[in-house]
Amino acid sequence: MFLRQISWNAALRNVRDDRAKILAGLLAAKASINMTVRYDRHPLVIAGEFDLSAIMRAATKAAHLHQARFGCSWANAMSVALKAAWGAAKLARHMATH
Repeated sequence: MFLRQISWNAALRNVRDDRAKILAGLLAAKASINMTVRYDRHPLVIAGEFDLSAIMRAATKAAHLHQARFGCSWANAMSVALKAAWGAAKLARHMATH
């Protein structure tokens, strides 16, 4: 009879690697999006519909701050900022319906 050995280190490493990675600066971008929406008074959702210009405006401001803070490329900064902006917009739409 063959006994199979399990490497717990390898198994736990695989579990840790499967977790979703949080992008560097995503939490700061979320905070920047929320502050932009609050101060500019341009809501991301109007009557249950996404306001694309408000989302892009907030994402652009957050991308400028992200790029200045982390020194990354504009594409990387916009990627992080757009993920944060769309997450905030989806949350705002969900909260408006409930």
